[in-house]
Amino acid sequence: MGLGLCLMGALTLTAGAATAPKAKTKAKARPTPASSEENEKPARNTIARNPYIGAIVVDAVTGQVLFEDQADAKAYPASVLKLMDLLVILEKINQKQLSFQDQVTVSAKASKTGGSQVWLAEKETFTVDDLLYALMVQSANDSAVALAEKVGGSTEGFLTLMNQKARDLGMNNTVFNSVHGLPPAAGQPHDVTTARDFSILCREVLRYRDTLRYTSTRERPFRPGVGAKTVVMRTHNHLLGQVEGCDGLKTGYITSAGFSIAVTAARNGRRLIAIVLGSSDRLGRDAKTMELINQAFAKVPTVGPAVPASIPARKP
Repeated sequence: MGLGLCLMGALTLTAGAATAPKAKTKAKARPTPASSEENEKPARNTIARNPYIGAIVVDAVTGQVLFEDQADAKAYPASVLKLMDLLVILEKINQKQLSFQDQVTVSAKASKTGGSQVWLAEKETFTVDDLLYALMVQSANDSAVALAEKVGGSTEGFLTLMNQKARDLGMNNTVFNSVHGLPPAAGQPHDVTTARDFSILCREVLRYRDTLRYTSTRERPFRPGVGAKTVVMRTHNHLLGQVEGCDGLKTGYITSAGFSIAVTAARNGRRLIAIVLGSSDRLGRDAKTMELINQAFAKVPTVGPAVPASIPARKP
């Protein structure tokens, strides 16, 4: 039986896109609406549980498990899966197959992608760097599609890269069926993962210094200086600035999945990663994640005064 069939069916959610106001003589930057996470309440047609479907806390450098509870239970990652988008792209850049300043031309398909977005228009052009900020800060689904098409030739080609990377990392309970984490169309399978698998992904993506450049950003303009088309992107990760040492990574929410988060924090020379998947409500998810991080740090010895921005590369 496929992984997507291991979980119950789900209610499809598509967030509506805001319409840009007409530019006036002196247009102001358009702030984005509050994230869908902030506006949604627990849903009935969901696999989410209280306090979560599964959770894990690991040492980012050694991989030592400091806490786990149902860490192998399957869940829908929603937008947290964009960390795999980021990993695939950063690897391509590291291999000199792509650069941060490469230009990406927006396709009609990307411009029509719903949910959280930066309202990309067909034939607009942005750098890979610009779209990575949109991907990580705003959790922009249109940016995810544009980047996937640039790097993989198509969303299908990029999905192949995502799933191959998951296999290479030993994420054996993970299957990606989308590049953005939005609810699947009728008859299509969900993206599926586990807390343990996502801790593996987070350890890997933290080997790239640029990961924290994107995931620690709390607010950033997109199309700065372009009047009404400027979007003020704001992170959905409310633990930034709330949890000591927290500087990433990513949140996710769709009705059928509940609220999920992958977070990292560094204190006293240690960097930890916490994954909480499938919480029934956002406030509960954030409170439980904060509790798990603080408890884990209280248990581990101090290593030194500082922690590097990235963790050591894996040994061959």
